[in-house]
Amino acid sequence: MTVIAFLIGVVLLVVGLAVSIALHEIGHLVPAKKFGVRVGQYMIGFGPTLWSRRIGETEYGVKALPLGGYISMAGMYPPSPDATATADAPAAGAPAAAGTAGKAGGGFFATMVQDARLANDETLAGDDGRRAFYELPVWQRVIVMLGGPLMNLVLAVVLFAIVFSGIGVQTATTTIAAVSECVLPAGSTQTACAPDDPASPAAEAGIQPGDVIVSVDGTDVDSFAAASAIIQAAPNRTLDVVVRRDGAEQTLRVTPMLAEREVRGADGAVTTAEVGFVGMTATTEYVRQPIWEGPEAALAQAGQVAGIMWQLPARVYQTAADMIAGHDRDPNGPLSVVGVGRLAGEVAATDAPVLDRVSTLLGLLGSLNIALFVFNLIPLLPLDGGHIVVALWDGIKRAWAKLWRRPPPAPVDATRLVPVTFVVVIALVVMGGILILADLINPVQLLG
Repeated sequence: MTVIAFLIGVVLLVVGLAVSIALHEIGHLVPAKKFGVRVGQYMIGFGPTLWSRRIGETEYGVKALPLGGYISMAGMYPPSPDATATADAPAAGAPAAAGTAGKAGGGFFATMVQDARLANDETLAGDDGRRAFYELPVWQRVIVMLGGPLMNLVLAVVLFAIVFSGIGVQTATTTIAAVSECVLPAGSTQTACAPDDPASPAAEAGIQPGDVIVSVDGTDVDSFAAASAIIQAAPNRTLDVVVRRDGAEQTLRVTPMLAEREVRGADGAVTTAEVGFVGMTATTEYVRQPIWEGPEAALAQAGQVAGIMWQLPARVYQTAADMIAGHDRDPNGPLSVVGVGRLAGEVAATDAPVLDRVSTLLGLLGSLNIALFVFNLIPLLPLDGGHIVVALWDGIKRAWAKLWRRPPPAPVDATRLVPVTFVVVIALVVMGGILILADLINPVQLLG
């Protein structure tokens, strides 16, 4: 049953990723068509085509590897010099210099540039040029390229809203779940009280499971965290604790003892400190948060991811070093799709209530969409952020020429950046390969 649950978790993650990719590409497709760009293909995945269907001028399909997607727009770049020279080509028998004026010279990267130009020219074949992407105003090009990442952000916001406001956040309530009979040393593996172990202050005071804490030391509390804060700050001082039991309130006197316990700070870090301790635990239940909590959490996480994205090469290097040295992975380090899928499987296979697992899986998928949103905005080709930078640079050139009353400049030919794009792609492939290998050999341990 555990293996089946693991596989279900992986499948759900893959389906969720495919939906995220599909919505990302729709974010490009809809504004592109709205602005009149001819879109030849809308594909989810890479590799061999499993299914496709042509609707109007666009072929919609699914490919074998659901690790990405794309839409094929006419004229992502302006026509190559060869293509524009063809219109004024010399008559038969005349020198061919004019027709080859824009052809790249020899060399590997020059050949790549030429191939990119030829592929781009094919998307312009049979078009009057007015339906090409490069002909759009700058603001429309930015909207088209920004649409994909924004769809991932919107999906993440929706998923986090479901988790926070639809399901709720597990919160310790003021209802007592259990009372320790005795006090055990911090970090002890002892599971039962010995005769000489001191009784817990909560047991001595008569606190019982099912009691609802109303106030501590004269302060009304509405959460177990609030009650704990008062108790931890008052070791060896007797406190009046008002509890509701069987519908009636009664006051109990509790003297927290000084003990070493793990304390979670405001930043989430867990440290050991000497605090007041009484020996009771609270029941937990899902508490639905205000509707804005989910979006706020999504935006906060996007900011955190953006803050560390520039460290990606260094973090991948550290991941490789930990893998080779056999050290534990940084739980906050980068993951590949394989690693995220593995976590999804482990979450689905845990012995926890179904609602807990559903909430965690939705949060995991939301975090994945946050990563896709931030990653695609990196200002390097072939990522969406790179295309946005090219469009903005084109706009700056045009604005500068207009300011100085000069003729409009030629559109920016981003095919010249193909060598840079090639280097970026190779770097992404290498980093992706390292992360996949690490996720198989030295996976992140989040669930123990």
